[in-house]
Parts: sequence; C-alpha cells; structure tokens
Amino acid sequence: MVDAFCGTWKLVSSDNFDEYLKAIGVGFAIRQAAGVLKPTLIISKQGDKVICKTQSTFKNSEISFSLGEEFDETTPDGRQCKSTVVMDGDRLVQVQKWNGKETTYAWEIKDGKMVAKLTTEGVVAVRSYERA
Repeated sequence: MVDAFCGTWKLVSSDNFDEYLKAIGVGFAIRQAAGVLKPTLIISKQGDKVICKTQSTFKNSEISFSLGEEFDETTPDGRQCKSTVVMDGDRLVQVQKWNGKETTYAWEIKDGKMVAKLTTEGVVAVRSYERA
C-alpha cells in the first residue's frame, strides 16, 4: 500500500504548523524559516525499504526505513528520535519518540492530494501536498 505514496509531492497548504513546531520544542528562528518553506517530498521504495527525501531551500533531509521496524532519526530541526512507521489501513503513520516526548505523523491520500496530520500533546497541524 506504500506504493500510493510513492512519487514527488510539493507542499501547497499548511495549517497550525507554527503551533505544532512550538509544541515539539522548535526554537523561534527555525520556526520562522520552516513556516515560509514549501518543501518537496520524494517518496520511493527499494526492496523492503521506504526512502523519504525532503528538499527545501533551507535544508534537505532523508530517512530510510522498513515498515514496523524502529530506526534512529535526526530530524531537520535537530531532534534525535526513535521512529517507527507502519501502514494503518490506507494511512502511513510515523511515531517519533525523544526525551520523553512523542509526536505522530499520519499521511493519507485524499482526492489526489497527500494530507499529513501532525499531532503532539493535543496540538494538530495539517499539511497538504500535490503531486509535482
């Protein structure tokens, strides 16, 4: 089912992202930069590995993982996390854990767009992407 997510996606809208970043502990300067970026996500598969590349004018990052297997992740804002990604029905769900905190990203395809719902401590942000 990951195949539905594969491709190149460009951010087209973002709601409550600054509040979400604040809730996970991202500093003011990085939040300001992140708020104006329109990153491109490139999702692909190589065997049982899923590769997610994020490209922007501020910073590029890449993670590679197998579904259901915990991996170490350094996020673009510098957090050192233990992450796990699973398929939950038709949603791709990532849980990041660090310093006693936890955040969840849930991606799904709706009306040809990829919609990401980011949740932590009751704060929710929604980011929508269109195929590039």
